[in-house]
Amino acid sequence: MEEDFALLERWRAGDAAAGNALFSRHFDSVYRFFLHKVEGEVEDLVQRCFLGCVEARDRFEARSSFKTFLFAIARNELRYFYRRKKRQEVLDFAISSVAELNPSPSTIARHRGQTKLLLTALSSLPVDLQLALELHYLEGLSGPALAEVLEVPEGTVRSRLHRAREQLQKQLEAMGVPSEEAGDVTRWADTLRRSFGMDGPSG
Repeated sequence: MEEDFALLERWRAGDAAAGNALFSRHFDSVYRFFLHKVEGEVEDLVQRCFLGCVEARDRFEARSSFKTFLFAIARNELRYFYRRKKRQEVLDFAISSVAELNPSPSTIARHRGQTKLLLTALSSLPVDLQLALELHYLEGLSGPALAEVLEVPEGTVRSRLHRAREQLQKQLEAMGVPSEEAGDVTRWADTLRRSFGMDGPSG
């Protein structure tokens, strides 16, 4: 399979097929990023994300993966979406949660059992903590990549992941999940991966 950077260089040189190949390769990840966070506008935000990628492609310096670059654009598009929806100039993802910004999305309501509990608990965390968990445990992003997407120093990522795990455990326990299960991050990640139809267990 051709590497992302090779496809990107061909795309920059005018090869539209290479750009389409990049988008096809990463479509599912970007779709999952927006799923359960917005109501009825997932496809529109995915399109906006890829359009943002088209506009910024020549500024991408390849110091990180193309997937990381896409997620950074996706986070900005999500923030713009909520700012427009709430008519707020300032929106702090370190404080606001999806549950506050987009209460009771029907995409979560359609799930059952453990998956519904997990998605509900995740949506109650501040957005950046939710993203830290999802991008690390579901999409496999490392510390440097997470730092780029979340726009924080790399040294902050570890403490943010720790805080996110703690808050998720507390939310699950408050919903009646036994403490041992609530604190098993690998288990909940694997549950979500199966729900999303992703291959293999979480790393």
